[in-house]
Amino acid sequence: MQPWNTARAVIYGAAIGFAAAAVKSFAPWSEPHGGGLAVIEEFAGATLAFALLCGIAAALRNFVVRRLIWRELR
Repeated sequence: MQPWNTARAVIYGAAIGFAAAAVKSFAPWSEPHGGGLAVIEEFAGATLAFALLCGIAAALRNFVVRRLIWRELR
């Protein structure tokens, strides 16, 4: 069992957030945005939110594994 790479999780989370913002922004059922700045803010917000979420999840998983599981295996 290896620890998860948090940097890789952040990068993958950013890619997922960017894709989610793209789907929401360019979907035909989406409401029109106020302009270019609103679209950029939405992309940046979703990218950062998903990146943080995935990074924190990986770090929490590593913490739990180190404290609870690996200690029992020794």
